[in-house]
Amino acid sequence: MTALPLPPRIILASSSVYRKSLLERLCLPFDTISPDIDETPLAGEAPEATALRLAKSKAEKIAETEKDALVIGSDQVATLDGEQIGKPGTHDNAMAQLRMMRGRDVIFHTALCLLDARKTPSGPRLQMVDAQTRVSFRSLPDEELDAYLRIEQPYDCAGSAKNEGLGIALIERLESTDPTALTGLPLISLTTMLRTAGVTFFRR
Repeated sequence: MTALPLPPRIILASSSVYRKSLLERLCLPFDTISPDIDETPLAGEAPEATALRLAKSKAEKIAETEKDALVIGSDQVATLDGEQIGKPGTHDNAMAQLRMMRGRDVIFHTALCLLDARKTPSGPRLQMVDAQTRVSFRSLPDEELDAYLRIEQPYDCAGSAKNEGLGIALIERLESTDPTALTGLPLISLTTMLRTAGVTFFRR
């Protein structure tokens, strides 16, 4: 039986524990390295363009020093009425976000980039996608929103609602073709990209 080639090195360009946990589902060895980039949106930049640019920038930043790997970059931007909703950072900002979103539909753009930094790539050097999720939020009173924030403290999460935790109770409906996109890493899109780059998932 012919032995399968060794899998390429995979690097997740992120410090997010949520993305790390999602990538672990694929049972592939990988490293995580946090990219140091400016994540400020550009003036007049569309939300999906911001997410795609930052995902690409994260992967490119790591690929500058890690020359022989597949580098995964991802970024998420939430939007309401075409305006970006970022990470709240504080309780008051998060409360303002949840008040604004209650009873409304919010679009989450989760951009994914796979950069093949190997010397002899077996597929396209750069693959990118914007996986969109439409989230319908429940119309809840301030008391419930405040209690939720004090329990989960999702101040590092765009839109102030962690769907992988108690934040799912704020949500009435989700619409997406990639169910893990909202948590931060669209695995259906990622497995497609990795296959294109020559990664084998089921090895004996």
